[in-house]
Amino acid sequence: MSENCTHNCETCSANCSSRDKKNSLLEEQNKMSDIKNVIAVVSGKGGVGKSLITSLLAVESQRKGFKTAIIDADITGPSMPQSFGIHQRAEGNDLGIFPAKTSTGIELMSLNLLIENESDPVIWRGPVIAGAVKQFWTDVVWGDIDYMFVDMPPGTGDVPLTVFQSLPVKGIIVVTSPQELVSMIVGKAVKMAKMMNIPVLGIVENYSYFTCPDCGKQHSIYGESHIEEVAKEYGIENIAKLPINPKLAAACDKGMIELSDCKEIADLANAVIK
Repeated sequence: MSENCTHNCETCSANCSSRDKKNSLLEEQNKMSDIKNVIAVVSGKGGVGKSLITSLLAVESQRKGFKTAIIDADITGPSMPQSFGIHQRAEGNDLGIFPAKTSTGIELMSLNLLIENESDPVIWRGPVIAGAVKQFWTDVVWGDIDYMFVDMPPGTGDVPLTVFQSLPVKGIIVVTSPQELVSMIVGKAVKMAKMMNIPVLGIVENYSYFTCPDCGKQHSIYGESHIEEVAKEYGIENIAKLPINPKLAAACDKGMIELSDCKEIADLANAVIK
């Protein structure tokens, strides 16, 4: 801080650490937390399997020996607890809220762990939703976390903006599908991240193909893949093509995602989680 500091950055031209701190919108972690890496999983549109990819990345991170956590930032459509078979309510004390723990030790916070009935709708306006996501960062006692994955709602609205501004996001994983309009939709998410100076760590094309269990032939049910073209257009190095896999869907429905194996996501995790 300058010796002649007036404590009013609007009338001062000096570049000092105090100015940087005042201009930063980053929220402080809970004092009992030490989160080292934050990766957001985003999509330009809904229904592409973003929550599934978030779950699988967290599972792979935990398997690699990293202490892993998930923030379910899709406040109006939370699905993380269901994927991991967690249905009890979160608890807390004067220190803050304590996240739930999955069977393998992944720490998880979702609005479904705070409301009385997990099937009750959340009818909130955007600023309230964004505030809840901030509280998942500031008020939850996470402890020591190597990798935190944030399952984002689709699009480029209030919550993605809040996460990008309020959390020290290391990078994003973009989830998409093979449909023709994908390039435009992915472009919106990628451009938003670049505007916020956040790197794109990888892209996942979900529903990429289906392998017939009888003949072994691959069928492009949702159209031919465009992921290589999209990745090249936006300079994304790490690519994963995730096939339609009924076993993965069943594992999510039964809360047993931690028992699943997905080579495609494991390969992506090896590239971005180190």
